[in-house]
Amino acid sequence: MTVFLEIEDLTGGYGDATVLFDVTCSLESGQILGVLGRNGVGKSTLARLVQGGLMAHSGDVRLKGRSLTKLPAYARRAVGVGYMPQTSMVFDDLSVYDNLNLGQNKKPLDPYFDLFPRLAERLHQKAGTMSGGERKILAFVRSMIEDTRLIVLDEPSEGVQPENISHMARCIKERASDGAGIILCEQNLTLLREVSDSFLGLDTGRIQLRGTADTLKPEDLREFISL
Repeated sequence: MTVFLEIEDLTGGYGDATVLFDVTCSLESGQILGVLGRNGVGKSTLARLVQGGLMAHSGDVRLKGRSLTKLPAYARRAVGVGYMPQTSMVFDDLSVYDNLNLGQNKKPLDPYFDLFPRLAERLHQKAGTMSGGERKILAFVRSMIEDTRLIVLDEPSEGVQPENISHMARCIKERASDGAGIILCEQNLTLLREVSDSFLGLDTGRIQLRGTADTLKPEDLREFISL
């Protein structure tokens, strides 16, 4: 049986500077991989190497047996790879409505408006006039409603109120239950622990912690992220 997502010896960075080294892991459809670590340890680099915003120096990323490593971001999106970046998450000059209706969106919006009513209130407002936390929520909802098989989320909870983080957790678990594979790069241990089936801990661009929700205790995660 073909593994849904395989990352093998993935190494890459920015120009000649290597940031991520020899990352190997796998993910089945319907599973959530939590990637944790402090700022600057390689989480965003991993996200962009999987999404295609960065080209790998070496290694491979395979989705259902197909190598994506040489494909640019738009080609990976065409085969079902979704991405929420940590910064520059929305199109500031477009309205909330237009941001939500970009791409091939398949899911109804009303359930998300029930959870995040500020979006419904600001449908015709330019996204750039919203607060940082509201723009995060907008980008998150857009990533949830897109017709994607693999979703890469980079620090979705940053700057978001705790109540809305809880709603994010619900949405992430629902997408996974629908069969999406999800990579969640985060520092928020509460969110990571609530949704993740397995964990990777990065430090200085290398995997320094690996385990499942059953094998890693909360104190293991807290100790790692505080190193």
